Amino acid sequence: MDFRTVQDILEDVQAGRLSIAEALNRFQVLPFENLGFAHVDHHRALRQGFPEVVFAHGKTVPQLASILGALMNHSRHVLVTRLDPDKYEALHPNLPPGTYYPDSRVLTLGPDDITDVGRGLILVISAGTSDLPVAEEAALTARIMGNRVETVYDVGVAGLHRLLHYHDKLQEATVFVVVAGMEGALPSVVGGLVQRPVIAVPTSVGYGASFGGLAALLGMLNSCASGVAVVNIDNGFGAGYLAALINRRI
Repeated sequence: MDFRTVQDILEDVQAGRLSIAEALNRFQVLPFENLGFAHVDHHRALRQGFPEVVFAHGKTVPQLASILGALMNHSRHVLVTRLDPDKYEALHPNLPPGTYYPDSRVLTLGPDDITDVGRGLILVISAGTSDLPVAEEAALTARIMGNRVETVYDVGVAGLHRLLHYHDKLQEATVFVVVAGMEGALPSVVGGLVQRPVIAVPTSVGYGASFGGLAALLGMLNSCASGVAVVNIDNGFGAGYLAALINRRI
């Protein structure tokens, strides 16, 4: 349940289309809904501006079906992350309209008419093609939260002229999400070129000495460029969510 839904209910009561008892019944599960194995937070959209996001990893298909059913009863849009293809195939027949992105393992549910609540452009940049699953998770998260999002992929420091080709986009964007594995140098480069926040996302892409993304994480944490903040390894969702909050019109 979000601000728009609450406003619609109150307007229906005011216009006499809905009784007070019916309105109270709709508000009954506003704080949360107890499913036994989960307490679904229906109040989150009112507190934070977007409904509870479902992290699918470790959840069974029946658990996911119950959680998604509860959320879709109260939210126009729902985001699911880390949803493996086999679980999606099991859930798909009973899901409302939506789109599944197998490369990033993201599922978005709800209509396509997402209201733009952003101040400007969120630009998601990846160092390599191997970083795309994480970059796409960030882009899809920011987009379903009501932002204009564009992407520039495979422009890492091994061929920096590729990034400089997008000079106009670098000057236009309000927030950057920069995704890189290996040594994780790209966010520092972008941070040295722009005057906007840069959210750095280390990925677990790399050879043995990358230590599953730890080398990229430490490199980004030690960036000499000002204005670079770092999220956890492979956390495209966290970066996209943070970018959406920074970009949101107040």
